[in-house]
Amino acid sequence: MSVTTAEPGAAGRPAPAAGHGARDLTRAPADYVLGGVTAVLPDAVVDDARVVVRAGRVVEVGPAPRGSRPDLHGGGALLLPGLVDVHTDVLGHEVRPRPGARLPVPLAVRTATARLAAGGVLTAFHGVAYGERTPVGLPAGEPEPREVLAALADDAARADGARALHRLDVRCPAAVAELRAVLDEAASEPELTAADGVPLVSHEDHTPGIGQYARPATMERWLVERAGMSADAARDHVARWRADREARADVAAASLDWLGGLARAGRVRLAGHDPETAADVEALVARGGAVAEFPTTVEAARAARAAGLVVVAGAPNAVRGGSHAANVSARELVALGLVDALASDYVPSAMLAAVDVLVREGLASLPAAVALVTSGPARAAGLSDRGALVPGAVADLVLVRSRGGWSSVAATLRARTVG
Repeated sequence: MSVTTAEPGAAGRPAPAAGHGARDLTRAPADYVLGGVTAVLPDAVVDDARVVVRAGRVVEVGPAPRGSRPDLHGGGALLLPGLVDVHTDVLGHEVRPRPGARLPVPLAVRTATARLAAGGVLTAFHGVAYGERTPVGLPAGEPEPREVLAALADDAARADGARALHRLDVRCPAAVAELRAVLDEAASEPELTAADGVPLVSHEDHTPGIGQYARPATMERWLVERAGMSADAARDHVARWRADREARADVAAASLDWLGGLARAGRVRLAGHDPETAADVEALVARGGAVAEFPTTVEAARAARAAGLVVVAGAPNAVRGGSHAANVSARELVALGLVDALASDYVPSAMLAAVDVLVREGLASLPAAVALVTSGPARAAGLSDRGALVPGAVADLVLVRSRGGWSSVAATLRARTVG
């Protein structure tokens, strides 16, 4: 069973009338009682639990009273709050599934939403890249940020949890100008700002030799394996890309000053991408940052935790047991108690799989592991209304079963209305 928020009727046709007492299984009810589940609460796991939902919000959760009769029965499945993904790049892959093949962005948003929901993710912040080149210095190509933002702003996309994570290349003047215009327009629409909170912005600097690509050879390997360059061509490209970006250090400084002003004024919620040192974290805190996104070293993660930042690590890193870019292991950071949230990054299914791995490896209890993909990411995004099975939370629910040692989503119930 998969209960979604799809509107009744297709292509504008009215929905056929349901029989007396029948439920429309294409929509989660606004009011219902769910029973027959094992519920993962913030600090406990409750067998034979009952969840009462009214107007799309949880009003009661706990052990089922003796003799109670739920409207919906979970068949003994594990019940989680809907997962929250604060950084996903799945949309770009859906837009361009192969080189030279481009799908309409609104269609890509729908398919990305379906892929994420299949992994239990019911709120997702899609990375919208502002930059003329990719992190490895190749032409960025389409789609343009405004096209993506328009698709994410569609009512159906928003109802299905699609949000934007603005990812700024701080050394690209054109990108800074475009994001400035986007944020200025958003500030002029107070009703939209009130609905979503302040925009979530991540500042990025992929200059070889720092951050994610502290080892330039990592970028060279990517160019050989993914872009088909020869080893010599990749080495030359990285050297040129590094020199070009070093020459734009003044652009980066000005961009960070501008973002800091917005963050301190409360106009954006600021994340620093790939902090490498304690000094990187100190600078992020000084400019009003709230989130340390994918710290590349234990040093940076420790500094972020000490400063009270929300620390986000990569779920694929946790599943694999190591960083694809040879940076710090997310499992190590979790074991040290230095991670607040996991993000799917480039693998939508990795969020739920990371819960399995962390529990199996004894690195986190089930409630703690679930928090890393629910309440933790919600806090990173500044959302206080979801991510936990507690009264008052949005009733985005996920039922999970284990198959072959891995968790699989059996059903999703997305909140129908939220008052």
